[in-house]
Amino acid sequence: MIGTRDVWWPQPPDPSSRMCHAGMAVTSVGLGAVFCAELFHVSHLVIDQLHCPRRLARHQDPSLTDEWPMTHLAFAFSGLIVGLLVGLTGVGAGSLMTPLLILLFAVHPARAVGSDLLYAATTKVFAAGIHGFRGSVDWRVTGLLATGSVPATILTILFAASTHWKNGHTGALITSVLAIVLLVTALLLIFQSQVVRLGARFMGEPRPRRTMALTILTGVIVGILVTLTSIGAGAIGVTALFVLYPRLPASRLIASDIVHAVPLTLIAGAGHWWLGDVDFGLVGSLLVGSIPGVILGSLLSVRMPDRALRLCLAAILTIVGIRLLM
Repeated sequence: MIGTRDVWWPQPPDPSSRMCHAGMAVTSVGLGAVFCAELFHVSHLVIDQLHCPRRLARHQDPSLTDEWPMTHLAFAFSGLIVGLLVGLTGVGAGSLMTPLLILLFAVHPARAVGSDLLYAATTKVFAAGIHGFRGSVDWRVTGLLATGSVPATILTILFAASTHWKNGHTGALITSVLAIVLLVTALLLIFQSQVVRLGARFMGEPRPRRTMALTILTGVIVGILVTLTSIGAGAIGVTALFVLYPRLPASRLIASDIVHAVPLTLIAGAGHWWLGDVDFGLVGSLLVGSIPGVILGSLLSVRMPDRALRLCLAAILTIVGIRLLM
């Protein structure tokens, strides 16, 4: 006979335990916020010291680029900070680098987008190669995305060429679209799982033809956004894939999105180069700083509260997006 003591009875939740978990969550968010705030504060001070006296000179005379080694040092330090945050959070570098170039370095929005596209393409090639070698890419999904994004990118570049890309109105358009995409990215960083569940409920049972058409449409939208702002292939593209392909593993969808981003950013970057919007010295300086930053961030990411960092980064992107709209 089994006694009462031998039977396991479910215990009611301990209020003190729940309070403990809540306290730990609040503490994690606080630590993440403090870390990101201090990181950006220090980076802003260093960049100002390195770059401020020469901020306007470079854009009044582009030939001064190679005469200001301190400017390249400031770009490299910016790459280090952005690479560190990318390694910590996994968020695409474009969400951070393009606004940084526009707001802190007064780089023209078109030149900031063009340079960041080639910078992003260079960094994504290595990640895409690893995913391809591991066999974690769904090439059908990648191909459908590219079917929409590549023509959309080419048409956007041709449209930019026909509308005198570097005039004041175009700069304002790029800045406004960039701000909106940043705000959407910030929302997805916080509510991605809720958006995916809502989208899956709205879509219902997957249907192959509809899924194929919507994947191509997703590629079109991502292609336009990436060409205009250098942002969109990460949080927006991946969230759409999660909704469209609920039965595929998340890691496989992320790998497919990363591989798709390589030709997309290369074509868009080449288009911006054709328009004269790429500063190769700037791209090189950013890469010098970002590569060790990504490595260091990846090593530190296992020790940092991921949820807290993502919330903090979402807050930063929101502030930057609102600042760009002002």
